[in-house]
Amino acid sequence: MADKIIALVDGSMYSASVCDHAAWIAQRTGAPVEVLHVLGRREGAETSDLSGSIRLGARTALLEELAALDSQRAKLVAHRGRAILEDARALLEAAGVTEITTRLRHGDIVETVAEVEHEARVILIGKRGEAADFAKGHLGSNLERIVRACHKPVFVAARAFRPIEKVLLAYDGGTSAMKAVDHIARSPLFVGLRVHVVTVGTATVEVKKGLEDARALLAAAGIQAETDVVTGQPESALGKLVDEAGFDMVVMGAYGHSRIRSLIIGSTTTEMVRSCKVPVVLLR
Repeated sequence: MADKIIALVDGSMYSASVCDHAAWIAQRTGAPVEVLHVLGRREGAETSDLSGSIRLGARTALLEELAALDSQRAKLVAHRGRAILEDARALLEAAGVTEITTRLRHGDIVETVAEVEHEARVILIGKRGEAADFAKGHLGSNLERIVRACHKPVFVAARAFRPIEKVLLAYDGGTSAMKAVDHIARSPLFVGLRVHVVTVGTATVEVKKGLEDARALLAAAGIQAETDVVTGQPESALGKLVDEAGFDMVVMGAYGHSRIRSLIIGSTTTEMVRSCKVPVVLLR
């Protein structure tokens, strides 16, 4: 089915938020949810050789014991993975989602997402993973890798869910931004939400025309959007606007245009995802 909401969970504090956002999307779109947990290739495996230079018989016995420990460790890791999936299922069921599947996979998470993304309408992931350094505000390394590789919208969940009513669409006229406009216009997720299309820069004739074209496309889809131009550097101006105007979600292209070109891809996207306390939807 090419219409699933694929929610990536890892047992971190963001997993509950991923499930809450998946439930919200499912309720608005009617799409089923698949919860995916990926066990890394090295999880549960002992990589060091503790046998040393000892007699053959003792060495053989020790290797057998280590193999048994490795096997037990792998079983425990898999058991924990299944428990994470069952917890996620329980959260989704409590939120009223009825179509739920779970999948436990082994391997690299980016390779796994690449294999299953053709089934998805959106990929959900937490801003930071289980091993992230919260004190330094680092983004999860898997998030950056997935956004680089994924061809479907990536929904980056904030730490906690809150009702979503007001959406900021960061628009710079680039290909990714145009795709973001088209995504909002086509998706039932945004029906009834208040959408504001915002460009950072100078209100030139070209910029105004781009905003008007975006507004017209959304209006044709039944979404009444407001437009605005704000000054400043994109990463700081957009973040300030989200906080001051009370936006509940940000939608933006993962790759920028002109001043927003370097992205996670680039400075603006990285900073928006890192600093925003609301979910961010990224489109390539």
